[in-house]
Amino acid sequence: MRENPVRTAWAEGRGAITAWLTIANSYNAEIHAHDGFDAITVDVQHGVVSFQQAYEMMQAITTGSPAPIVRVPWNDPASIMKMLDGGAYGIVCPMINTREECEKFVGACRYAPTGYRSFGPARGVLHGGPDYFDHANDTIVTLAMIETRSALDNLEEIVKVDGLDSVYIGPNDLSISLGHGPAPEPKAKEVIEAVDHIYKVSKANGVRVGIHCPSGESTRRRLAQGYDFIAISNDARLISAINKKELADARG
Repeated sequence: MRENPVRTAWAEGRGAITAWLTIANSYNAEIHAHDGFDAITVDVQHGVVSFQQAYEMMQAITTGSPAPIVRVPWNDPASIMKMLDGGAYGIVCPMINTREECEKFVGACRYAPTGYRSFGPARGVLHGGPDYFDHANDTIVTLAMIETRSALDNLEEIVKVDGLDSVYIGPNDLSISLGHGPAPEPKAKEVIEAVDHIYKVSKANGVRVGIHCPSGESTRRRLAQGYDFIAISNDARLISAINKKELADARG
C-alpha cells in the first residue's frame, strides 16, 4: 500500500505540516500538492466543498506526494466511510466530546475486528494499491478534534480510545466554548492553559497532538514544542493576505 507521508513524518520524529483547503477547486488542490506539504486537508466542514468536489480534489492531490486528508462535516459514519472510500488517508473529525463519540469515530475508520468500517474502497484501492485492505487500518490516521469544554472534561477518557492516533485542537471553537471570542492564536490565559492541558494529557497517553495555526511563524513554534500535525491557516486566507500585501506594495 502507498505510504502515508504523515505516518512517515512521525516515524522520522518530526511533525507533519498540512495545507488546509476551503476552496472547491481541483487545480487549487493540485498546486498545493506540489508545494512540499506532508498532507493536504480538504475541509468539508467549513469549506465550500461538496463530497463530489472533495473526491475531485483528492484526485488532484495524488498527482503529488502529500497525504490526502479530509475534515468531515460531523461524526457521521456514512460521511467518514465515504471519504475513506474516496481515497482519504486520514480523517479529521470535529466536535469529539466524549469517549463514546471518539469510539464511534475511530470505529468508522477501521475494518473489523478493530472497527466497523464497511468494505468498498473504490478510489481507496486506486490510490492505495491492490493490498489496500491488508494495510488500511495501519495506514489511515484518525484525528479527533478537541474544541469544547465538554471535551476538556472528558479528555482523559477520550485519549484512551484504542486506534486514536491524534487529537486536533481547534483554537477558535475552544476559545468560544470557554467564554471568549474566536482566536486563531490563543490569547486568553484560560485558553492557553487549556491548550497546554490537552497537549500534556494526550502525550502522556501516547496520543499525538495537532493544532491549527494562523501562520508559518506560529507553526514553527508549535513544531518546536513537539506538536505532530499542524495546518497553516487556509488557502482562502493566504490568498487574501498575499493579495493585500502585493496590492499595498503596488500602491506604494
